[in-house]
Parts: sequence; structure tokens; C-alpha cells
Amino acid sequence: MAKGILGRKIGMTQIFSSEGKLVPVTVVEVTPNVVLQKKSVENDGYCAVQLGFADKKQNRTNKPETGHASKANTAPKRFVKEIVGEDMLAFEVGQEVKGNIFTEGEIVDVTGTSKGKGFAGVIKRHGFSRGPMAHGSGFHRGIGSMGSRIQTIKLGSKKMPGRMGNEKVTVQNLEIVKIDLEKNVLLIKGNVPGAKNSYVIVSNAAKEKNPAINPEAIA
Repeated sequence: MAKGILGRKIGMTQIFSSEGKLVPVTVVEVTPNVVLQKKSVENDGYCAVQLGFADKKQNRTNKPETGHASKANTAPKRFVKEIVGEDMLAFEVGQEVKGNIFTEGEIVDVTGTSKGKGFAGVIKRHGFSRGPMAHGSGFHRGIGSMGSRIQTIKLGSKKMPGRMGNEKVTVQNLEIVKIDLEKNVLLIKGNVPGAKNSYVIVSNAAKEKNPAINPEAIA
């Protein structure tokens, strides 16, 4: 990723486009991020900018976090992530990154933690087909073949029942319908991963050619 911002998923709503079409959108709060650290090839082996989002309570902060944030003259943050790429190096430590690094109509990728579904079987978790449901069938919603009985261990690639969801998910090629700098929100077409009030990363689309950072955002 070359540019990005951290935010919080508020929920979904709908707006009307200029053509009068109803567009479902996800509201993402992008309160100005603070640049906590800049990483370079010489010192760290790669280029990146570390962003912080949402202030953390002082009684929940340890001394290393407080000292790290003090270098940027800000409070410790609850959500800290790196945006890898040279474009974000235009920002200095302690500077704020706002939603206007993007433009309306731009295509982005959104990364978040999906909702946890608990323990699930292979049909729900992996989309397996069920067996015949007649009474004579001995196979309904089972796992299927586990390989040769001679094997003492199962193959690692075998899809099994287990915990579903609660994992890192990226939804690609979503359009930014509207940017509201006064309310610090992005309206993104469609749905994004995660529950309400969960943290997300909005970055430029990996499969699209995106414009550079808006110069007004750096000034």
C-alpha cells in the first residue's frame, strides 16, 4: 500500500447519487490520525509510516507507549498500524493525516477483523455439500473422507470444522462515494469487514492505479 488511513466502522446507511440512484454505503470515522514514527530503508530496511488512531486512557497505558507517543507530542493511541510505502513519507512525525488524502470516486481496499461466528461445521465454514438427507443415508453433514486409515496423522490441508470468522479480511475495489471533512467520515460504497465500532484500515486499491496523495492533505 502506498497511502492509507486508520478509522472506525460506524455502520451502514444509504444516500442518493447525483443521478438519483440509491447507493448503500458504510460510514467510516477517520478522526485525524497522528504520525507516530517514520521508517526508512537505511534504519529499518523498508519505508513506512506508523499511524495512531483514537486516544487511549492514561490508566491503560504503560511507560513505553507513553514515551513513544510523546515523541510525536500526542497521547498514546488505541489503534496503531503501519502504512508501507514511500508516498506517506511526505508527512512528518506529529503531523495529522486526514481523510482528504483520498478523493471522491477513488477506489480503495478496506481491511478489518471479520465478525466471529463461533465453532462451525464444514458446510457453513467451507461451503461443503451435504449428503443425501433420506433416512437410509449414513452421511448427511459430515466431513467426508479423511484419507487412508493407514495414515497416523491427517493431512494438514484437510478442511475441518473449527472457529469461523474473527480473522483479518480485506475487501478490495470499493469506491469512496463522499468525503466529509467536517464530520471526519468517509462514505464507502458497499460493506466492509467487521462489526460496528471495529477498527479498519482504508488504503489505496492494490489492483487499481490510484492518484497520488492530495497536496492539500500534506500542507
